[in-house]
Amino acid sequence: MFSVTVRDHVMVAHSFRGEVFGPAQQLHGATFLVDATFRRAELDADNIVVDIGAAARELAAVLEPINYRNLDDAPAFAGVNTTTEHLAKVIADRLVDRVAAGALGEGARGLAGITVTLHESHVAWASYERAL
Repeated sequence: MFSVTVRDHVMVAHSFRGEVFGPAQQLHGATFLVDATFRRAELDADNIVVDIGAAARELAAVLEPINYRNLDDAPAFAGVNTTTEHLAKVIADRLVDRVAAGALGEGARGLAGITVTLHESHVAWASYERAL
């Protein structure tokens, strides 16, 4: 399996509901380093997994609506604990939608999967892997 990873970051504010979250129940900020890994079994006709420039552009476009936002105020996240795991899934699903819409080019239609990893810090991160 071949893979290409592009990286960006996003800064959000949010709070969580539930005793399990302790002090994170209060409004707090988070800066996530975001890796999006695109996978395929065979390279495309140009011998690439995906156009890296297009992948980076589309990751930035997916992150833009949540960057510098309080997710507690976003209708898309109403009633949802926007955990690192949940945000990784949201970003992966939105990237898959962009692949399906052709935003990463026709060659990207041969992708087998996308994994999004959000790094909370140098010692903790969460991922969501999605097949295409």
